[in-house]
Amino acid sequence: MSLKNAWGHLCTINHHKNLVMKGCFRLGLYKQGLLHDLSKYCPVEFFVGCKYYQGNMSPNNIERREKGYSLAWLHHKGRNKHHMEYWIDYGLGTTHEEKRMVGMKMPVKYVVEMFVDRVSASKNYQKDAYTDESALIYYDRGVGHYTIHKDTAALLELMLVMLAAQGEDKTYAYIRNEILKGKVPYEEQEIKKITAEYRGKAQDMRLQHTM
Repeated sequence: MSLKNAWGHLCTINHHKNLVMKGCFRLGLYKQGLLHDLSKYCPVEFFVGCKYYQGNMSPNNIERREKGYSLAWLHHKGRNKHHMEYWIDYGLGTTHEEKRMVGMKMPVKYVVEMFVDRVSASKNYQKDAYTDESALIYYDRGVGHYTIHKDTAALLELMLVMLAAQGEDKTYAYIRNEILKGKVPYEEQEIKKITAEYRGKAQDMRLQHTM
């Protein structure tokens, strides 16, 4: 573990935390902004980050490739409620299928923090290459293997799609004034109706950037 990597990792997690804090404060989520990702400074997470630091991706991915698992990630996801993996539990029901591990429905404030976290991570790693659709592109690439409640997935997707189509100012205003105030039904089918309106706009924006 080099001093250069340790410094680079510290700067990366500090910058990410500051981005999330600003985003959460913008939405009135002051406590979550202050407490976000504090476990990254614990030895079990911090030293792994220093050892496997890359600067353009999570060190946990490198640890996972080397060991077959990431101890830092296992520690992190069990202590941070904005991660969908925190909410994985045994399903309710009587059949074998119903009792499998499933994603539980996350409280809205943590879904919003998850949105801010994903946007901030995209900014942190992509730097000047970041656009308002970056977090949506990353989400779309991995959505097939997520273990997440259908209503939670729909709400997260709505925010990401809206960001890609409308930009930060309008999206953050919508989250603060509509989503966090309970004016948007937290139910998959109802959310998808809203999302469909913005998906086309987001796709048009993506085409413009590739032309």
